[in-house]
This record gives sequence, structure tokens and C-alpha cells, in this order.
Amino acid sequence: MKVVSVSENTVVVLFEQKISQQVAAQVLKLKQLIDAELADYVIDIVPSYASIHLSFNLRKINHQGFVDKLETITDIVLNAAEDDTHDGQQKLIEIPVYYGEEVGLDLHEMTESTGLSIEQIIQMHHQKTYRVFALGFSPGFAFLGSVDQPIAVPRKETPRLSVPKGSLGIAGEQTAIYPFDSPGGWNIIGRTPMNLVDYNQHPPCEFEVGDSIKFNPISKQAYLDLGGEF
Repeated sequence: MKVVSVSENTVVVLFEQKISQQVAAQVLKLKQLIDAELADYVIDIVPSYASIHLSFNLRKINHQGFVDKLETITDIVLNAAEDDTHDGQQKLIEIPVYYGEEVGLDLHEMTESTGLSIEQIIQMHHQKTYRVFALGFSPGFAFLGSVDQPIAVPRKETPRLSVPKGSLGIAGEQTAIYPFDSPGGWNIIGRTPMNLVDYNQHPPCEFEVGDSIKFNPISKQAYLDLGGEF
């Protein structure tokens, strides 16, 4: 773990560069300490898979002063026992998903590439609880991991020009829901009727880094009853 200066009021904390629950827990632990100890100085904080991007107020603290305080906190995380950083998840969010073939646009293609049946793909996907590793690409787009290796198929070679809002996709070891209609190259296996972003509430996004996500399969009728569209 090291602190790297990006500009006069911006730094990045780099962790071990891999996707893992342990690193994610360290990222979340450090973010929580920063929120508690350095909130008076921080303008913006963006946690990700294995890094935290920070901007701070130069009117309140100079660059070296902020780095010194930040390095003191990073030492706490580095020296913490694994048990102290393991429980970094914040809340469990359950999301209803219709895994029907009408909305699972790539289910048939995935059966060919994996050798699994549609039922096996669906079962393997929804039986796990996933972690929010990062937010990005578009508002409310949460990068979740990690899917089981048998269904960890790569991104599509040719992205779609438009992926319907609520679509649930897989790309490698990651899975995610498209909060809005947008271009995208993930393999689509289902769709949720749940609205993931609401600009009338604060915060507008349902997810935070560190949250746990559980996908609950629902029937076609339940999907429609909850406001789902085809």
C-alpha cells in the first residue's frame, strides 16, 4: 500500500493490484478511517477495486501535511490483523431478477461457450452473494464480484449499441446491472424491474462500495407486477 501524488491537491492510495475480498476489505477500512479522521480536509473520495482516489482542500492543509496524515492512517490498516479488516461489508441488498430468455439475451450463446444448460447458468449465478467492488461507467453502475469460473465468460467482441435498463450482465469474473439504457458489451442473462438510481433521493444510488448484493430469481409475472418491461 502506498500513497502516490497526482496533483497539488490529489493523491491515490494504491493497494495490492488484484481483485480480492481481502484487498476490498482493506480499501473499505481505509475509506472508513479517512471519513472519520480526515473529513475536514477531503473534497472527494473515490474507492475502487484496489485504490482510493482523494482530492483535498489546500486552504485547510498543505500537500505534505495531508500526505503525512494519510500515511499514518494507511499504516493502521497495514498493521491491522486480518480479522480487523475482513468484515468490511456494509449492508445486504436483495435484487429481484427475471432470468427469462426474453431478457437473457446471451443465455443461449453462453450455453455454447460454457457447456452448461441455461438452468445451470442461472443457478450458478444467483446462488452467490456478491460484493460491490467499484462504481463507475455510468451513475449507479456497480461492478460486482466474483462470479464462479464456469460462467466467467469474457466481454462480447462486438458491444451492443443499446442494452436495456435493468439488464444483468457478466464480463469475466464481474457481474453488474445496467441502471439505464446504454451501450455495453457484457453478456446479458436477465433483467431486474428495480430502479437503481433515483435523483430525488440522497444518495441517488442504491449501492456503495463494500455492500453485499444477492440476486433473487422471480417469475415473469412477478417481473411484470413489479413494473418490469420487455
